[in-house]
Amino acid sequence: QVQLVESGGGLVQAGGSLRLSCAASGRTFSSYTMGWFRRAPGKEREFVAAINWSGGSTNYADSVKGRFTISRDNAKNTVYLQMNSLKAEDTAVYYCAADSRSAWYYSSNYYIHQGSYDYWGQGTQVTVSS
Repeated sequence: QVQLVESGGGLVQAGGSLRLSCAASGRTFSSYTMGWFRRAPGKEREFVAAINWSGGSTNYADSVKGRFTISRDNAKNTVYLQMNSLKAEDTAVYYCAADSRSAWYYSSNYYIHQGSYDYWGQGTQVTVSS
């Protein structure tokens, strides 16, 4: 079993920054691909970013590329999402996700899909005021 707990959400003005954290349980965290997704009001959940087990490979949605950075600290079992230059359209509930089934595997095309992950956090609200 893997438990994921997000934190760091909140209210921020447009142009501001936030850093989300996702703390994971599990002794094999360092072998998981991790991802961030978001669900905006009235919309379906969408891919934001993914990172492979070592942090050496990352992938971003076009809408956040150049503004968001995903990273991880395997010693702390934590993955981060640094969000800069926030826009009103970034307002959403942000979810952390883990793939515990495919240790040491990474494909940028595979991990943009929600079905590629088997564990999800509860989500953290990010609200950007314009």
